[in-house]
Amino acid sequence: MEKNLQTAVIGAGLMGHGIALTLARAGQYVAITDPHAETLKSAPARISDSLRLLGADAAEIARTLKKIELFDTVGPAVREAAFVFEAAPEKLPLKQAIFAEVEAHAPAEAILASNTSVIQITKIMEGLRGRHRALGTHWWNPPHMIPLVEVIKTEWTDAAVAARMMALLGDAGKTPVLVEKDVPGFIGNRLQHALWREAVSLVERGICDAEAVDTVVKSCFGRRLAVLGPLENADLVGTDLTLDIHENVLFDLESRQGPSPYLAQLVADGKLGMKSGEGFRSWTEAEAEATRARVATHLRRLDGILEK
Repeated sequence: MEKNLQTAVIGAGLMGHGIALTLARAGQYVAITDPHAETLKSAPARISDSLRLLGADAAEIARTLKKIELFDTVGPAVREAAFVFEAAPEKLPLKQAIFAEVEAHAPAEAILASNTSVIQITKIMEGLRGRHRALGTHWWNPPHMIPLVEVIKTEWTDAAVAARMMALLGDAGKTPVLVEKDVPGFIGNRLQHALWREAVSLVERGICDAEAVDTVVKSCFGRRLAVLGPLENADLVGTDLTLDIHENVLFDLESRQGPSPYLAQLVADGKLGMKSGEGFRSWTEAEAEATRARVATHLRRLDGILEK
């Protein structure tokens, strides 16, 4: 276990503040920075709010905040860091520029990690001199509530570097999974968006409406997924039955390589989901807020159940 190390988080937004509070809550000293002054300034308050949602009392919140220090710029934030987590927006040039600056100021042995859900780590880190110490850590949103962190190796990542990151995350109470090959979407998003592609196709082809899709998932196999993964399920029912099913259904599943034209048209029409009031379904602000609250409550309850 690597206790009481200095870690740095680049970005104090939704993902960055959650990563910072997770590490600080586990005993790490965290330096956090963000180019937007208001975002940085508001980080302690947002961290406090998130900790309260997790059930932390005033003493734990104060103890966690004492381990977090705010920095206006990257250089001082990473100067003593053993681990650096970048949590900037999903823009490749921005992430590349951040790591060039980090490499100029961080200790030579510091481990450098990019939090991204869509960009290949190889593309982000290819310009570094010390590519052997760079990898990806895909934290899921919200990072302080979802256990999984995907640790993505590139062709240059030292095995010892990946092992140290896995140990740090495990010590912080996360569930790290090693991704041996840097492929688009890693593991989780490849699985998730394979499901989403078929879900969109069912609506696009007029087989059912969006509400029916969501109801089927929530009322059926979705209830098992937290405790029974898809390959565990395949072994449970038998690989022979799984093969029979695949021979009779896979040929008719959506297989286009690009995004759905139906999805593209929703975006073109400004139907952007909850934030615009309409996407695949229509949303009032009250309905959207109730859905967000329901998800947060479910995650807290599920975490408590699975820990027993």
